[in-house]
Amino acid sequence: MRISLVGAGRVATHLAKALHQDHEIVDIYSRSIEYAEQLAQRVSARACDQFSQMQQHIDVLVIAVSDQAINTVIQGIAEYFDDVLIAHTSGSTHIHILEQYHTRCGVLYPLQTFSLERDIDWKTTPLLIEASQDADLSLLTNIANQLSQRVYHYDSAQRLSLHLSAVFACNFTNYCYDMAKQVVDARDVDFSLLYPLMIETAHKATQHAPQTVQTGPAVRKDQNIINMHEKMLKELHRDDLKKIYHDLSDAIMNRI
Repeated sequence: MRISLVGAGRVATHLAKALHQDHEIVDIYSRSIEYAEQLAQRVSARACDQFSQMQQHIDVLVIAVSDQAINTVIQGIAEYFDDVLIAHTSGSTHIHILEQYHTRCGVLYPLQTFSLERDIDWKTTPLLIEASQDADLSLLTNIANQLSQRVYHYDSAQRLSLHLSAVFACNFTNYCYDMAKQVVDARDVDFSLLYPLMIETAHKATQHAPQTVQTGPAVRKDQNIINMHEKMLKELHRDDLKKIYHDLSDAIMNRI
């Protein structure tokens, strides 16, 4: 199929490279022509920084931009693509945002964390799809099946629940890693010593209900250790980390 993308960031880059294996990438749009050109060169596409410059004879237009920009993009682009399926890649944006301005609408949401420095294993990445029309749902299903072995038809409310869960499982977890590094850095301790622990914790969480494999002083209700840790954070002048430590410990104790 002939596919164009609006966006040249992390999601757009990974998706364009993956789609390029089986489809023709026609245009890459970005407000920054430099970013558009960088990505377009990698997928043999044309770079644009105006919607009016984009070729209209395509099969699918993918909007891969920040959530807050999707509404602005669909308002600006809908008039140029009357009979083209327009799909966004957001986990938290309702399909109605597109349906207000366009008839053929869809969602192609990859449940994954994207960094330009790392490649994505698309075959194992869940793809959540939705469409306003049955024919377009079939079209998105075909595209998704070429990318991944895990394709799911979920509506906007279900997709939002997964997006929220992903914030806890990925974004907040990564910040916990960052806080852990800040603590050992303050005592000149090698952060890499925690890698086996981090990997084992992630493995356990994928093989068991996380609640059943919770460990640590909070689950043991070991107040002496908790007090010792909070005292250390106070000595490090890290009241911000002390509060998070205290709140998480309380949450664990109340959960068990």
